Amino acid sequence: MRTFRNLLVTGGAGFIGSNFIRHVFEKTDFAGRIVNYDALTYAGNAESLADVAATFGGRYVFLHADIRDAAAVREALDRYEIDAIVHFAAESHVDRSIVAPDDFVQTNIVGTFNLLQAARERGAALSLFHHVSTDEVFGSLGPTGFFSETTPYAPHSPYSASKASSDHLVRAFHDTYGLPVTITNCSNNYGPFQVPEKLIPLMVLNALEGRPLPVYGEGLNVRDWLHVEDHCTAIWTVMARAESGSTYCVGGRNERTNIDVVTRICALVDRLAPPLPSGAPRESLITHVADRLGHDRRYAIDCSKLEGDFGWTQAYTAENGFEQTVRWYLENPKWVDSVRTGDYRRWIERNYAKRG
Repeated sequence: MRTFRNLLVTGGAGFIGSNFIRHVFEKTDFAGRIVNYDALTYAGNAESLADVAATFGGRYVFLHADIRDAAAVREALDRYEIDAIVHFAAESHVDRSIVAPDDFVQTNIVGTFNLLQAARERGAALSLFHHVSTDEVFGSLGPTGFFSETTPYAPHSPYSASKASSDHLVRAFHDTYGLPVTITNCSNNYGPFQVPEKLIPLMVLNALEGRPLPVYGEGLNVRDWLHVEDHCTAIWTVMARAESGSTYCVGGRNERTNIDVVTRICALVDRLAPPLPSGAPRESLITHVADRLGHDRRYAIDCSKLEGDFGWTQAYTAENGFEQTVRWYLENPKWVDSVRTGDYRRWIERNYAKRG
């Protein structure tokens, strides 16, 4: 069982990273310090951890810095005597990788390389480098079967290719230099603090405001939905207990077509929020749009290795997880406004205008 004193969490102001920091402080026996290393791109929001900063004082440190800056990475690891790194920081949206793939190469590949080099320089002082990855590195499934730890890599988008590259770098540093590493590949996350470019928050907020609900193609692409809190529990379990060099797939056992997810969100917003002025059900707002380039048909995770080795299991189902998430967005309009009026909105306006 590993224990840690000083964790560096990259991308800790983002969706999964902020939930992970809160989880470690509030729901584990961790007694050390967490250094949140985040560049605060459009997807990062320091307000997501304002309550953590107020509650945990000196045990929580925020560094506004970029993993693409190798010198800044080394300085942070040495200054705060980091003994474990949890690497979330990444460009992470397929649509944006199609529009601006260069950002994905620089952050996901070069940034990860900078972290690995700095971690290697820590020598025996570093007990673990945990790399958070995605099931998208495996490509697309047919109507049956599941991704597992032995599935060959077959990425189809600039995003998934950049994450596959970073996975390979992490394994190479373990195999070549003996760097202690663990890797998790997760399915689609959802939950609080997710920026509204992602499917579930986008549908919640558009449905609430009576705007169109864009669905790619016929909406029959299948994803395995994993609540972010379950993901955080899995990551902490792997960090504490898994052998160096090992990989674990983390899934929600919650396969849904995109159209099923959207109609469920519509029904929840209809039940939990005031009706539209027209009185029409939110499902009437669904608008089918041209399919995404290279859109993978189905992802599904076999997480039996994680369940069998450590007894991990999901606390959230589609029913309680989706409702908890919809309620969170309805109850936190201040956070939503802070995201939609800041760098996120400027990025969308600047980059999606290129599509003409």
